[in-house]
Amino acid sequence: MFNKFLRENKIAAAILTVIRLYLGYAWFTAGFHKITGGFDASGYLGNAIANPVKGPDGNMVYSWYVNFLESFALPNIDLFNFVVPWGETLIGLGLLLGCLTTAAMFFGLVMNFSFFLAGTVSHNPTDIFLGFIILTAGYNAGRIGLDRWVVPFIRKTYNKKSANKLSA
Repeated sequence: MFNKFLRENKIAAAILTVIRLYLGYAWFTAGFHKITGGFDASGYLGNAIANPVKGPDGNMVYSWYVNFLESFALPNIDLFNFVVPWGETLIGLGLLLGCLTTAAMFFGLVMNFSFFLAGTVSHNPTDIFLGFIILTAGYNAGRIGLDRWVVPFIRKTYNKKSANKLSA
C-alpha cells in the first residue's frame, strides 16, 4: 500500500520532489566544490585504510572493503580523483533536474555506502534512508521534473528498437 502511494500518487510526487531537491543540492554542491576547489582522495583513502571500521571485538568489520581500497582505489587514485567529484556533481544535477532520477539515486546510494564502509558516518545514514525512498518511488520521484518527458522517450525508443529486432 505504501509502495503504491510512493510510486503513483501525485501528492507523493510533490513530497518526493522536495526530498529529491534536498539530496540533489547536497550532492551537487559537494561535487562542485571538489571540482572547483581541487580534490585529492589519497588522504581520505589512506585514513580509511589506516583506521578501518572495527566491531566491538576490535576486529575489522569490512576487511574486504579495506582490501579493495588498498589494492585498487589507492593505486588508481587519479581515476577516483576524477570520478568522485564528477560523480557527485552529476548525481546532484540529475536529482535537481529530475532527469534519470532513479539512475542518479542508485549511483548516489553506491557512493553513500562507499563512504559509509570507509568509516564516514556524517549525514550518510539520513541520505541513505531518503535515497531508498526516492529509489523505491521510481518514476514518480522525477514526475515533477525532466523524467516526465525523458522516461517516456527512452521507453518509446527502446520498445521501437526491440520490436524491430523481433521482426528482423
